[in-house]
Amino acid sequence: MKSKRSITVAVMILVLLLTACGSKDNQQAATKTELETVKMASWSQPIAEQTNLLVSEEKDFFKNEGLDVEFIPGAGGGDAIKNILSGKADIAFTDPGSLYFALNQGEKLKVIYTIYPQNVFNVVSLKESNITKPEDLKGKKIGVYSLSSGTRQNLLVLLNQAGLTEKDVTIVETGLLNFAPLMQGQVDATAATDTGLVTAREKGLADVNVIKVKDYLNVPSDLFVVTEKTYNEKKAMLKKFVAAYQTSAEWMMNEPEEAAALAVKHAIDGKDKNHNLEIIKLRNEASISEATSDRGLGAIETDVLQQGADSYKELGLIEEDLHMSDFIVEDFIK
Repeated sequence: MKSKRSITVAVMILVLLLTACGSKDNQQAATKTELETVKMASWSQPIAEQTNLLVSEEKDFFKNEGLDVEFIPGAGGGDAIKNILSGKADIAFTDPGSLYFALNQGEKLKVIYTIYPQNVFNVVSLKESNITKPEDLKGKKIGVYSLSSGTRQNLLVLLNQAGLTEKDVTIVETGLLNFAPLMQGQVDATAATDTGLVTAREKGLADVNVIKVKDYLNVPSDLFVVTEKTYNEKKAMLKKFVAAYQTSAEWMMNEPEEAAALAVKHAIDGKDKNHNLEIIKLRNEASISEATSDRGLGAIETDVLQQGADSYKELGLIEEDLHMSDFIVEDFIK
């Protein structure tokens, strides 16, 4: 009799445990179902500088706004824009050059947030070359990642500010390892980014001169862009996304070491925590400007984007006159 009673009790306990587990699983499934999926197309693979977008397992920045962000990798800002135009993504993490090219083709787009208001491109040369200003680049060989990259576009913008054109220099396509030709004397200077320069210095690059594009025309490095259709139909979602991104960016500014540690797990280039920290600090600095101090993270400087569009037209990179105020909205920035 006792044996039967014991078996009955054991069965009841097992049923209760299974019911509790099932209830917990159902609650988790329900919670996940309640989150609205936002597809964000990036210009890159998930990298350390984007750690604030990659830590949804540990941080609830987007979950707290009811969102589940799907990161769609790309190979350049043009890819990110193609993904929103095709409907594969809602939001593009892209650069102004790719934006200008798309607008030049008549695409209907809206800029909703400036990710990095500071231009992060530069032109680097060895000290002995005595290249210290854009005018010194005349007649020189200059390396770029590729002829369709931001390094070439920003180099042309820099040359334009000094009254020079592409014909005044020799541009050499060097690939991503563009500092090797500089160190080997195959080019006089190379166009790069601030993070690329950090990596090169870690690999033994000697003393260099650095000409920063932002000192001549500080066109933002990256923006969040959506189609006009998405802007009109998904304003509530975009407002929540921007609010969550602002919170995540503030976290990375306040806790760069924690972000660097998490990048080891989430970023494809994040194996070294100390390297991650250097990259994250640079991107934190690039996220701040006078406009963001006055109007909040993500503030859009229409006049600067207009200057960039005018430069692209003058350089022959685009044909149309773009009136950037037609494509900029700040509805969602706190």
